[in-house]
Amino acid sequence: MSVTEPDGSVVVRVLSYNIRSMRDDVEALARVIRACRPDVVCVQEAPRFFRWRKAAARLARSCGLVYVAGGATASGPMILSSLRAHVERTEDVLLPRTPGLHQRGFATAVLRFGQARLGVLSCHLSINDHERYEQGRLLLERLSALDVPYAVAAGDLNDRPDGPTFGLLAGALQDGWATKPWGRDHTTRLGDPLQRIDAVFATPGVEVLGCGVPMGLPGISERDLRAATDHLPVLAALRIPAT
Repeated sequence: MSVTEPDGSVVVRVLSYNIRSMRDDVEALARVIRACRPDVVCVQEAPRFFRWRKAAARLARSCGLVYVAGGATASGPMILSSLRAHVERTEDVLLPRTPGLHQRGFATAVLRFGQARLGVLSCHLSINDHERYEQGRLLLERLSALDVPYAVAAGDLNDRPDGPTFGLLAGALQDGWATKPWGRDHTTRLGDPLQRIDAVFATPGVEVLGCGVPMGLPGISERDLRAATDHLPVLAALRIPAT
């Protein structure tokens, strides 16, 4: 549950979700997101082309959230939040591009929940091994550049826990699932080969209360998970100390 505690620390729910440009069942997608009751949603593959802002606003509205950053301006990653969050600042970052590969980027924001401040970065890393590793290094640099004591990075890594880029991030940050596993671990679509390629990471000092795919959460059906997109969401409950 999202709460503010007597010492000023806050418990926030961070959801990471690759929504495949909303090409699937948008109503099922919205039901899944609403059932997770997130304070922050790190989206990957947000709409990027014709009237993308209208599509982003539609998704946010249907989930009871607001648009914060990203989308086409970050080449896919996007951040949504609940009204509980106060947006201090945002920045969309386009990453160096390898010819023949997709443009990639980060959506970033600094959000305040009462006395607690949280940096947020949404990412969708490359399918190319070398480019992906370089993007992992840039992610750590960008997270540090947010200049806040506590931050999260979440997204579609296109890498597994035994891969070099996943290992790079897990070496510097807390891998939510490995720190406090909850729910299901594999994030590929039900029926596809089992892989954990989506994750929520947190900086030291953030307490991970639980992290995983919210299978069985009230209001989330297997039918909606299959219909919403080709990834499964990752939900993390995090305690952020007062700043």
